[in-house]
Amino acid sequence: MSPELKARFDAEVKNHKIVLFMKGNALFPQCGFSARALQILQQHGEVHTVDVLADPAVRQGIKDYSNWPTIPQVYIHGKFVGGSDILMDLEERGELADLVAGKSPA
Repeated sequence: MSPELKARFDAEVKNHKIVLFMKGNALFPQCGFSARALQILQQHGEVHTVDVLADPAVRQGIKDYSNWPTIPQVYIHGKFVGGSDILMDLEERGELADLVAGKSPA
């Protein structure tokens, strides 16, 4: 990954409370997992989305950046949370709201 791309990812995850690297965008998700992640996250505030389909370097680069092989990927308060399934588990356990609020999960 180029230093410029790493700097871009660093800035995006640090400058936004919730960041979703997804296939498609907030208006037109292009994958069921991305749509589900977006729907869950939107209940907790503004979501900054990055369309990984718009740039192959971003699509592969975010996987390298997080060391996570799949899309979507969620960052909250600059920390990698995981993908769609992890997000859904956090929501079902009632832990996602605390995470977004900056509280440690119980």
